[in-house]
Amino acid sequence: MTRIAYLLTQDSGGPVDVTVRLAAALAKSDDAEVRVFGPRPRRGAELVDPYFEEILVPSKGDMRAARQARAAIRAWRPDVVHAQDRRSGLVSAGLATGGTKIVHTYHGVPDDVDEAWFRCVRGSMPPSPYTRAVLAGDAAVARVVHRTVVPAREMGRFLRERLYVPPHRMTHIDNCVDVGEAHPPTAPVRKLAFVGLLVERKGLLNLLDALETTMPADATLTVVGDGPQRTQAEGRVTRRGLQDRVRFLGFRTDVPDLLREHDALVLPSTMEQQPLVVAEAMAAGKPVLATDTGGVADMLGVPADDCPRAGDVAALAAKLAALFADPEPGRTGQALAMRARERFTPEVCARRHLELYRKLTSSAR
Repeated sequence: MTRIAYLLTQDSGGPVDVTVRLAAALAKSDDAEVRVFGPRPRRGAELVDPYFEEILVPSKGDMRAARQARAAIRAWRPDVVHAQDRRSGLVSAGLATGGTKIVHTYHGVPDDVDEAWFRCVRGSMPPSPYTRAVLAGDAAVARVVHRTVVPAREMGRFLRERLYVPPHRMTHIDNCVDVGEAHPPTAPVRKLAFVGLLVERKGLLNLLDALETTMPADATLTVVGDGPQRTQAEGRVTRRGLQDRVRFLGFRTDVPDLLREHDALVLPSTMEQQPLVVAEAMAAGKPVLATDTGGVADMLGVPADDCPRAGDVAALAAKLAALFADPEPGRTGQALAMRARERFTPEVCARRHLELYRKLTSSAR
């Protein structure tokens, strides 16, 4: 039986949600024993409570907390330590000198990395010096740990071409989401949902601009999430007289339930990797309109040209008009639900990870 320690330093966000589902799925296996170290997750904690141990590393510079975290993990004597966020990657790198195998999932780049630079477009604008220093640290961690997991192939290309991480030190494994019963729309799309942090790279203001000319009189938009751009977005909605048709819910832990209540998801981001909310909407049987960023087109199984270019409001508006006009959006939703069941279930994710863990530990033996 393989003993797997999952390490987190955050209590919410995509890496936490993936870890909770992955650990819970592996705990059901006769081939794995798991323990989750970190702050108690804000969502889904009940799934990992039986094998959860609280440790806190509040900042990258807290060396004392990092040492305590490593000591707690060593005391459990795992075969594999899997770090699931940037700070936990730094902490786990200090465990790489023993016989334990260290895995780190690289979930995303800093916020000021734009899509062109991420995709290695010649002449694109590099991020700030601070971000380049963070990425240099990421590159160092990737060379210390035994394997870096990339949820999107595009991220693997970025690590290879921008950070010069050797390809043999990376493995592509999709993220996972809870997959329940699908509820495709039975009528033309009228209830849109946007889910994400309200920050510039999520593109909410672009979505509001695109909806101004394309939104049918009986259509609505629900904004799920919070962040520094909320006040600006609410002001724009009020100035355009849309406050009765656009509602802001703030941060919610029941995103899958909310998606089932809506007809479609719109995600107009300017930078993503493999967004969990897209997989959640697919699993719910909802059409997804998302920009061509990161691995989104691959998730949806469409050519990149089928997705509007990030930041192109006119192209986004044209796609929205087509989405509203589609008489049978349920057909798209059903196809996406089938695709989600093939790629994004916790069981598929757990099997792929267990194969990686066995490969690493058997090579050590």
